[in-house]
Amino acid sequence: IAFSGTARGGKATPFISATLSGRDLELGAWAAGEKLEKTSLTFGIIPLTDCAPIVVAREKGFFAAQGLDVTVTKESSWANIRDKVALGALDGAHMLAGMPLAATLGIGATRTPTVTAFSMDLNGNGITVSNELYERMVEADPEAMNAPRPTTARALKKVIEADKAAGRPPMTFAMVFPVSTHNYEIRYWMASAGIDPDRDIRLIVVPPPQMVANLSAGNIVGYCVGEPWNQRAIEMGIGRSIVTNYEIWNNNPEKVFGVNESWAEAHPNTHRAVIRALIEAARWADEPGNRAEVVRIISQKAYVNAPEAVVAQSMTGSWRYAPGEAAVSMPDFNVFYRYAAT
Repeated sequence: IAFSGTARGGKATPFISATLSGRDLELGAWAAGEKLEKTSLTFGIIPLTDCAPIVVAREKGFFAAQGLDVTVTKESSWANIRDKVALGALDGAHMLAGMPLAATLGIGATRTPTVTAFSMDLNGNGITVSNELYERMVEADPEAMNAPRPTTARALKKVIEADKAAGRPPMTFAMVFPVSTHNYEIRYWMASAGIDPDRDIRLIVVPPPQMVANLSAGNIVGYCVGEPWNQRAIEMGIGRSIVTNYEIWNNNPEKVFGVNESWAEAHPNTHRAVIRALIEAARWADEPGNRAEVVRIISQKAYVNAPEAVVAQSMTGSWRYAPGEAAVSMPDFNVFYRYAAT
């Protein structure tokens, strides 16, 4: 066992730094004195920086320390995550905070009682628009666009009014899923300036990793998404970040770890072991000295599959609103353990 970082009271936090032997895993099947009902597990993630607790728990050995042999699979969309958990193809998954409630109520899919015992993070989203739309907003209302942040949607309202007067069709924006905080955040931001998101624009669902390509292709003019897909657009020079959810609703619950209620009831000891590992991973990931390693881990092709420099922006406490602009300090953009985040 190796030790890294410090925990409460200044004690070292243990993690397993090497692959455990079969004998070790056999002994680990009695994690915390409880016999685990299942030790070989598969968890799904979406390529976003806030998948970090699951990935870190796998890569740094926190799952193994609990006697768990976990495979992490990268899924294509939130609907895919929902359906695979519902069907039992995944034991559990990285989920939007609203997904367990929606699945339990049968909103948007077959009713499948779903529970969460772990909040994965706070904050983590941003709203980005195309360069063309940004320029139109500056022209429509330079005072609003040059006012101190957070930037309002007042200039966007004027662009929409100009389009209506000219007989142009509504602009298309995207968010990641109907029951996502992203949907609520972009709607709130627009509505605060008098924009009706159901009438004045088109708002569609696009999976997070596909946002940048759709913005580049002109299929959408803006979106609300988690990282690193705002900073990726900035790095590519195809968009401008307008506002973050750190500025809209600071420390909002963002993602959770979800499982079927029936799975939790059938595997109570395994479930507790998973949660213990995730809490330790979140604590480790939230230490500033560990963030650079978190970036290296989650940037890999198997996980987020994005350049380390892009992932590092928000994960190391900074944010760029535009290409060529200096990054601003935003130390709480990604929170995994502090402020009772778990």
